[in-house]
Amino acid sequence: MKKLSMLAAAAAMCAMFSAYAQAAGGEIAVIVKTANSNYWQNVQKGATAAMADAKGYTMTFQGPAAESAIADEVNMVENAVNRHVAGIVLAPSDPDALVPAMKKAWEAHIPVVLIDSAVSESGKQYYQSFLSTDNAKAGELCAQAMIDRVGQTGKVAIMSYVPGAGSEIGRVGGFRKYIAAHSKLQLVGPFYSQSQMATALNQTTDVLSANPDLKGIFGANEPTAVGMGRALQQSGKGGKVVAIGFDGNQDLQGFVRDGTIQAIAVQSSYQMGYKGIQTLVSVIEHKPVSKQVDTGVMMVEKKNLDSTEARNVLY
Repeated sequence: MKKLSMLAAAAAMCAMFSAYAQAAGGEIAVIVKTANSNYWQNVQKGATAAMADAKGYTMTFQGPAAESAIADEVNMVENAVNRHVAGIVLAPSDPDALVPAMKKAWEAHIPVVLIDSAVSESGKQYYQSFLSTDNAKAGELCAQAMIDRVGQTGKVAIMSYVPGAGSEIGRVGGFRKYIAAHSKLQLVGPFYSQSQMATALNQTTDVLSANPDLKGIFGANEPTAVGMGRALQQSGKGGKVVAIGFDGNQDLQGFVRDGTIQAIAVQSSYQMGYKGIQTLVSVIEHKPVSKQVDTGVMMVEKKNLDSTEARNVLY
């Protein structure tokens, strides 16, 4: 009897591992926070480039219309599980809402590699690797750049994006903690744009109007920072209020070049896509991977905007 139970256990283990083995090749689903952003399109470029070496695999890429459409992203993950994809590269828009869908992938023996943003502790067992910027460190770098330019006193506004998103918690949290520990600056906000550029523009316009003595302003992601930059230009306060942004699309590069924004923290979104695919293929093929990978961040300002190092991360 004991021998039979051991054989049954061995058969169950074989079935589990054969599920992964059968998945070597097949569809890799890349699911991001939104498809409507240069940042995520740069992730797609990196993922597409990595697919050249992923023989036998195909890739699908999708994201909701907006980062705030969390339920849509959950549905995309569940649909990927239902069609039995080989694996999922996921940028979760919410640290809790995506966990049940990730659990379904885990139960179906579909590996998940996270990029960009973390999930809550309850979801840690359901992914195999997490590739991202160290967002807390990046927030600290932005705060340091702010203090270097505005000094120790005065008002600084925080223009944020989606409350509760893993990257937002680390990024804005790191910014606030560094400001509190290293200056006497008074913080205004945060204000949440829901990653909508037009919302960020209107919010920034209101903040500038309500705080004529504002010395600095921080835009914590791409659409928010672009809206912030446009509001500064339209109000005539570009270059008069110190602005620090996040991410590095063409609009933000232009703002740095003309002095509207003094510095931007640029993530390697291309590397997140490229290494995300590489890591997922390694998991599928039973090769060792690190549980967490820091994909880096670079502070770009006017003096290094055209450097080779900056060109490698700007998009």
